[in-house]
Amino acid sequence: MALLFPGQGSQQVGMGQALAAAYPVARRTFEEANDVLGYDLARLCFEGPHEQLMSTEHCQPAVLTNSVAAWRVAREHGIEGHLTMGHSLGEYGALVACGSLSFESALRLVQARVASTSDVVAQRPGSMAALLGASDEDIEALCLEAGDVWPANYNCPGQIVASGLSRGVERLIDLAHARGIKARLLDVDGAFHSTVMAPAAERLREALAGVKLNTPSLPFLSATSAAVERGERLKVILAQQLTAPVRFTQSVRTALDLGVDRFVEFGNRRVLVGLVRRIRPGVEAVNLGDPSDLPALLELAGRPS
Repeated sequence: MALLFPGQGSQQVGMGQALAAAYPVARRTFEEANDVLGYDLARLCFEGPHEQLMSTEHCQPAVLTNSVAAWRVAREHGIEGHLTMGHSLGEYGALVACGSLSFESALRLVQARVASTSDVVAQRPGSMAALLGASDEDIEALCLEAGDVWPANYNCPGQIVASGLSRGVERLIDLAHARGIKARLLDVDGAFHSTVMAPAAERLREALAGVKLNTPSLPFLSATSAAVERGERLKVILAQQLTAPVRFTQSVRTALDLGVDRFVEFGNRRVLVGLVRRIRPGVEAVNLGDPSDLPALLELAGRPS
C-alpha cells in the first residue's frame, strides 16, 4: 500500500474540520501547526475565508497540515503502508509519514519554500496551463516550439501541466488550440516547476542545510526523480523539486513495479486517487479526508472497522 499526499490545489474551506471534531489526534495536529506558524491555521481551514485560504502563503501549510492530520488518524487505526509518495508540496507530508522529517520541520520548510518562490514570482511573473488529450512527446515538442515554457506536471496519460513565463504560456495555448489540443490557463501566478524558479531553489537549499533528517521507517518514492530516495539526497530532491517537473505518472508506475497494488490519499478532494486510476485503471485507491471515508480505507487495508 502506498500512502499518497496531495499538493497545492487540493485545498478547500472546511477541510479537516470533521476529522478534528471526531479524532483528538487530528485536532492536536492543527493545534501544533497553529503554534509553529503563529496564526490560526485551523480556523482558516475550517471556516475560510476562501480567498485567504487559496493564497500560496496559507494554502501550502494548510494542505500539509490537513494531510498529516488525516495520516495520523489512519495510523491510529493501524494503517501503516509500505511506502510514501507526494505530488509536489505533498512530498513534505510523505517525508513526515515515512519518518524522515518532523512535522514541525516540514512546516518551517514549507514556509521557507513559500517565501522563496514568492520573491521569484514578484520579479518574474509566470503562469501554468493544463493540456489535455495529447501525448507527452507532443506537449514536449509544443513547449520547445513556444519557447519560455516547459512541461511541469506529468499527472497521468493525456494530462500534462506546462509552466513558464507568461508570454511563453500564452504562445503554448495558442499553438495547442491550433493543433486541436485542449488547453486552459490555471489560476496560479508563478512558473512553478520550471527553470524560472532557480533562484528560489537556491534559497531553499540554504533553509534545508540546517534541517535534521531522521532514519525513515518506510521508503520514500519521489515524484521528482520517480525513484526511492533517502538520506542527504532528500535535501537535493526538495530543492530540485522547485525547478524540475513532477513525474507523478512515472512515480506511480515505479510504485506498481515495486509491488504496490493499493493507494490511499490523505486529503479531501480525491485528486491523486483520480490520477492513479487513470494511470492504472482498476487499481484499488481510496482517500481519507472525512470520518465517513475511514470504513473504505480499513476495508482496503484488510483491517476490522
